[in-house]
Amino acid sequence: MKRRIFTLGALAALATSGCSSKFRSYDGPEVTSIIVKKGERRMYLLNHDQVIKNVDFDLGFAPVGHKQIEGDGRTPEGVYFIDRRNPNSQFHLSLGISYPSPRDIEVARAFGKSPGGDIFIHGQPNKEKAKGRDWTAGCIAVRNRDIEQLYAMVRDGTPVFLQP
Repeated sequence: MKRRIFTLGALAALATSGCSSKFRSYDGPEVTSIIVKKGERRMYLLNHDQVIKNVDFDLGFAPVGHKQIEGDGRTPEGVYFIDRRNPNSQFHLSLGISYPSPRDIEVARAFGKSPGGDIFIHGQPNKEKAKGRDWTAGCIAVRNRDIEQLYAMVRDGTPVFLQP
């Protein structure tokens, strides 16, 4: 009986060893904030004042300036929060950013427009290749291996400081 249990366990280990999951675990220091420096294309995950990870990224197709209206291709600037996650994203995995704020809505309405929404930190497209640098509609795109780590490390409610 012991031999059979060992054999079944060994088979299960071999069967899953070749499988790769996009869901990772993390047991390091808590990510207390995220700083996104758009001009540098660098994102910093911090535990209080210590950088615990940094990642490069692509932005929207119009990377300079604060997002004001839907379709402008800009990435927001200001203080937002991680407010949702999508394990079934069209872009591998994604973490939602709380854009638009009430002020963003007010500004867009002054133009007679919608502020847009659905701003995420996400991975690469599932169905096609990214089209060069700064290809998103306003999101922050990272490599798939980076979004897998971020997805495990970052909790909902984490503040995100989006800087020019």
